[in-house]
Amino acid sequence: MDEPIGVAERYRARYWHRLDDDRIQCDLCPRDCKLHEGQRGACFVRGRADDAMVLTTYGRSSGFCIDPIEKKPLNQFYPGSSVLSFGTAGCNLACKFCQNWDISRSRSFDKLLDQASPEAIARCAEKYGCKSVAFTYNDPVIFAEYAMDVADACHEKGIKTVAVTAGYVHQQPRRDFFSKMDAANVDLKAFSEAFYVKQTGAHLQPVLDTLCYLRHETDVWFELTTLLIPGLNDSSKEIGAMSDWIMNNLGADVPLHFSAFHPDYKLSDIPPTPAKTLIKALQIAMDAGLRYVYTGNVHYIEGDTTYCPTCGRELIVRDWYDIAQYELTEQGCCKDCNVAIAGRYDQRAGRFGRQRIPVRIGGST
Repeated sequence: MDEPIGVAERYRARYWHRLDDDRIQCDLCPRDCKLHEGQRGACFVRGRADDAMVLTTYGRSSGFCIDPIEKKPLNQFYPGSSVLSFGTAGCNLACKFCQNWDISRSRSFDKLLDQASPEAIARCAEKYGCKSVAFTYNDPVIFAEYAMDVADACHEKGIKTVAVTAGYVHQQPRRDFFSKMDAANVDLKAFSEAFYVKQTGAHLQPVLDTLCYLRHETDVWFELTTLLIPGLNDSSKEIGAMSDWIMNNLGADVPLHFSAFHPDYKLSDIPPTPAKTLIKALQIAMDAGLRYVYTGNVHYIEGDTTYCPTCGRELIVRDWYDIAQYELTEQGCCKDCNVAIAGRYDQRAGRFGRQRIPVRIGGST
C-alpha cells in the first residue's frame, strides 16, 4: 500500500491539470497518471494532496557524493573534473535491469536521509571545488522542480549542472527542465519499441523526441549511454540501426557509450556482457560514422580514449577514471591537426581521478 502523503511533503508541483471526472492528470511524462485524492503516480514521488499535485521529495536526497565527471558518464564535458552527485527516490520507468533499483524503485522514504535546500547544495559544490552538480542515481525528471531550483542556485555561483536521465518527459517540462541544464547523459536503453515496453514499461519514441530536441533546439552538451544486455538489445542489427539513426538525426559528434550489463534486480539470471560485445558494438557505431564511441563498465583503455576524428591521434587517454594523457589545445583542438573536438573543455584537464567522496549536507538553508 502506498504511504500517505504527509504534511511536510506537500510541496506544490507543476505540470498537471484537472479532469472532468474529479481526477487530476500529471502532465510531466508520457505516463499521464490520473489520480484521486491521496494517490501517487507511477513514479511514487508525485502525488495528489489537498486537491493539487505535490512533489514529496523536494529537498530530500538519498545521499551526496563527489564523483569524477567521467562516471556519469560524460567524457567530453570538462574531462577530469569533479561533480557533486545526488538523487532522490522513485522513477517513472520500471526497468527490470535497473542498477540502482534500491533507490529508483523505493516505496519508502527511509532512504532519504539527507535534506538540503538548493542553496545548501550549491554552497557544498563550491566548498569542495566541484565544476558541476549532477542529478543522478534516479531520474531527475521526476523531481524536476527541485532540480531546476538547484540549477538556479548553482548557476549563481558559476557551477554547471548535469542531468543523467532516460529522457522520458513531455514537451513543456522538457523545455523548462533542460533550459536549466548545461549537460546531460541520456540513456537510450535500446532501439526497439518491444524492448521499451517489455523491459522498461515505457515507449521509445518520447526518448527519441527528447534527443532530437536536445540536438536541434538547445545548446546542452549531451552524450548517450546504452547498456547492452545479452540476448535483449545487443544484436548487430539493432546496434547498427541505432547508430544509423543517431548519425542521421543527431550527427556524428554526439558521443555514444556502450556499457556492460551486470546481473541485477529482475534480470539476475542473465550473464554479464562480455567485453567483446562492447568492442564489436563500438566498431559498428564507428563504421556508421560516429566519431566518439566509448565502452563502459569494463577495463578497456582503447574504449575509454578520445581520438581525433581527423588524424586519429590519442587525445584523452583514460585508465578507468584517471586521465593518463591529455593532448588538446587551450581551445579544445587536436594538437596535431588543430581540428576542433566536440565538447566542453577547460584550458587543461582536471585531476580528480577515480576518487569517490561521500559528503553530508545538513539543514535546509
